[in-house]
Amino acid sequence: MFSKTEVALKYLNYFFTASNSKGHGAHSPFVFRFITQVLNDKAHYSSYNKVEELRSRLLKDETILPVEDFGAGSVVDRSQKRSIASIARNAAKPKKYGQLLFRMVKYYKPKTIVELGTSLGLTTAYLSLANPGATILTFEGAKAIAGIAKKNFDSLNLRNIKPVEGNFDDTLGTSIAPMSSIDLAFFDGNHRLIPTVNYFNEMLPKCNNSSILIMDDIHWSKEMEEAWDHCRKNDRITLSIDLFFLGILFFRPEILEKQHFRIRF
Repeated sequence: MFSKTEVALKYLNYFFTASNSKGHGAHSPFVFRFITQVLNDKAHYSSYNKVEELRSRLLKDETILPVEDFGAGSVVDRSQKRSIASIARNAAKPKKYGQLLFRMVKYYKPKTIVELGTSLGLTTAYLSLANPGATILTFEGAKAIAGIAKKNFDSLNLRNIKPVEGNFDDTLGTSIAPMSSIDLAFFDGNHRLIPTVNYFNEMLPKCNNSSILIMDDIHWSKEMEEAWDHCRKNDRITLSIDLFFLGILFFRPEILEKQHFRIRF
């Protein structure tokens, strides 16, 4: 992974070269609507409070869990035992991005959602609350963490989530095989080049013209940058959006020429 200094320099480059977040200069009507109606939606939804109250409780929980890490590991804590508070502080997505995912699901209304990397379930809860009618398949490699996530789903009375435990390499293919389509997928686990590309390729046949693929930490390491570049250059991807900490891929057929945007967020 890149050092903090390297990430900071990359972020400064992104910040000063990315398009502004007001939608000015976005010649694509689709991208303009994404910026103005999703990215810049400033409404405070009541669901935000439910997830953030859960986050607050988890940040105070010093229970120690055994952790099996099948991916590139934690940026902060590489130990085999971690407290729930440490995981909530260092591994869970910040509310800014969880709430963006909530708005994306609320706006685009995907019926089938796949999440690679449940962690404690905070992002999963945002996805679930945004569209209770959707079916969410969420994958977590660490058994103890998956167990806490299930308890968190129960505490919020979330009934549209189907957790899958185990190494993604073993569980993803068989779990998505019965699905007719994947409308939205969030890649937030195993931050390495080959596995990330493999997961992308496994999901690709299930994607339709309205599908959305979201990749986390696309500038976290050289491997993740390579994975992001590989995926966004796929022939079926017509639009890619770089928000620095998140990368978003669209298959929209009305976008006739491949477009790539870096948008400040």
